[in-house]
Amino acid sequence: MTKTTKNPETIALHGGDYRSDPATTAVAVPIYRTTSYQFNNTDHAANLFALKEFGNIYTRIMNPTNDVLEKRVAALEGGLACVTVGSGQAASTFAITNVCQSGDNFISSTDLYGGTVNLFTHTLKKLGIECRYADPSDPKNFEKLIDDRTRAFYAETLPNPYLRVFPIKEVSDIGRKHNIPLIMDNTASPVICKPIEHGAAVVVHSLTKYIGGHGTVIGGCLVDGGNFDWTTDKKRQPLFNEPDASYGGAIWGEVVPQLTGANVAFAVRARVVLLRDLGAPLAPDNAFGIIQGLETVALRMKQHCSNAQKVVDFLSKHKNIDRVIYPNVHEGEIGDRAKRYFKGGNGGLVGIEVKGGVEAGKKFIEALKMFYHVANIGDARSLAIHPATTTHSQLTSDELLAAGVTPGYVRLSIGIEHPDDIIADLDQALTASSKTSLKAVS
Repeated sequence: MTKTTKNPETIALHGGDYRSDPATTAVAVPIYRTTSYQFNNTDHAANLFALKEFGNIYTRIMNPTNDVLEKRVAALEGGLACVTVGSGQAASTFAITNVCQSGDNFISSTDLYGGTVNLFTHTLKKLGIECRYADPSDPKNFEKLIDDRTRAFYAETLPNPYLRVFPIKEVSDIGRKHNIPLIMDNTASPVICKPIEHGAAVVVHSLTKYIGGHGTVIGGCLVDGGNFDWTTDKKRQPLFNEPDASYGGAIWGEVVPQLTGANVAFAVRARVVLLRDLGAPLAPDNAFGIIQGLETVALRMKQHCSNAQKVVDFLSKHKNIDRVIYPNVHEGEIGDRAKRYFKGGNGGLVGIEVKGGVEAGKKFIEALKMFYHVANIGDARSLAIHPATTTHSQLTSDELLAAGVTPGYVRLSIGIEHPDDIIADLDQALTASSKTSLKAVS
């Protein structure tokens, strides 16, 4: 693959300059099931541990199978480096703890996955890290919450269930005035959105979802855009500008560019400090599984988006639907963001409000025959769930409303089946739920 290739279909298959296994010439990426690696000699071992040179030390920190996946995902997102971890939740945790320590704060969009809200509001709080929430309907809300200990902005490109596209450039521009990086969770919109192109410094993914794509593997990653200067304001980013006693006083913002020739201090610190100390690596078997999904993600996203749009068109006219939520259905500025940031479609997630409220919504889900009732998104199969009682059930009523989760909201993750079959299953389930509701009323 040439260095100038930017087409995702090609990157997913040939990115990272992997052509064949050097030992066997195998074309498929091998699964390197090993914990550790033979050092050439004592000097080689010492240099690796001292970061005087880079190479394989221990699979908790790096692995050749993972390395191919990391390079391809970084290329897909337009970043310079990637670190894979055991889950999307681990990726979010590492992204924040790589810039924040006790006493620090970060500002997050209110539009978040329920598990991320719990992580930010409760678990990180116990570690002394404060999350401040800003409504992304007005990007200026982020600037209002900044103080001297604010280390990062965080948001989801396409948050579910609101499905209102985040103002990436607007918030990134605000952050860069204060030397605050924007971290974007791009899980729900790989290929169709490139946050780094719009100013995001870091992208995280739950690789479990669209990139893995088949509901078989758990994984996550952090992509370093290589476009953020961690040393401009030393007080704003102390973890990259103060000596790290665990690495002989290394100052990450200075030493990493010297060692690598690239601006990837965020990725290197996440790997050699957080993965080393906290663990949570991605197993090479899982990396292999995600590589298989990555190879077709660009093709699947086209089908996800096409099918989802047809579902939206159908449901928008259905007599048993009160409301359809989808990025390009939003009006005004929020709707314009979908046009501005998305290319090639608006994603595979669709939200609906079924007439009849909570009970009708439950009956609708139970009446589905082809859709799976599971807590996942981005699967090749079509999926459905009731967030208020499942994925967002641990949130308070105020938090639910802030996240866009109403009692009757149903989330659909539209798969790659034939659209006629998807629509037929939705139609029969809506009919069944309507009959049940009418019977209960009478």
